[in-house]
Amino acid sequence: MKNVIIKVEDLNFYYGEKQALFNINMDIYENKVTALIGPSGCGKSTFLRNLNRMNEMFEYAKYTGNIFLEDKDIKKQDVVLLRKDVGLVFQKPNPFPKSIYENIVFAPKNYGIKDKKVLDELVETTLKDVALWDEVKDDLKKSAYNLSGGQQQRLCIARCLATQPKILLMDEPTSALDPISTMKVEELLVKLKKKYTIVIVTHNMQQAGRISDYTAFFLNGKLEEMDKTEKIFQNPSSKLTEDYITGRFG
Repeated sequence: MKNVIIKVEDLNFYYGEKQALFNINMDIYENKVTALIGPSGCGKSTFLRNLNRMNEMFEYAKYTGNIFLEDKDIKKQDVVLLRKDVGLVFQKPNPFPKSIYENIVFAPKNYGIKDKKVLDELVETTLKDVALWDEVKDDLKKSAYNLSGGQQQRLCIARCLATQPKILLMDEPTSALDPISTMKVEELLVKLKKKYTIVIVTHNMQQAGRISDYTAFFLNGKLEEMDKTEKIFQNPSSKLTEDYITGRFG
């Protein structure tokens, strides 16, 4: 039985007078990877940022419609607690200018966890979750900036996991990485979906095909088609989806 963890109903989004998303309806399923694909400027990242109200940081941004997280309207939730439940990993690794250890415990400390033993366990658990523990366990006091790009991105994912979220949002998390680091992150995401629900924006169609259970194709701010990834790639319902998948545009 598939459980819907996020339900989006009739979502329209505006930057001032400019409408960026048009009447989006989507169900996102628990413990699945949902990939958002489509050409640049089609609304993928804008949609993603709506799911944890990150778009509220833009002046004049507004939306109509409803987004429910586990049947609760996110508009009515405390935004700090919402972002604890719905973490976001950005395109470029953005570790804090702190030690590896302090990157992980920063948010948990802010949420009131002070017990060093609990924090130590959290650091070890989350770094193991992202397959980074063995690489950094002897260097936890060193700056996160000493890590490679791929390691930094895995650290940023671990930092996200430290708040014990329900959902991980990822905005092209491998686009700045080399192929080997990309492969490590992809393998990681497939493992993480056992514990988390993942929504990933990607320009890389092969990546969507490799790691996602569901794929949503956006075009000109509209959700053109969403289905199981296998169906989208092998037998899409929309001619526009087929044209994009086969490289006729985009």
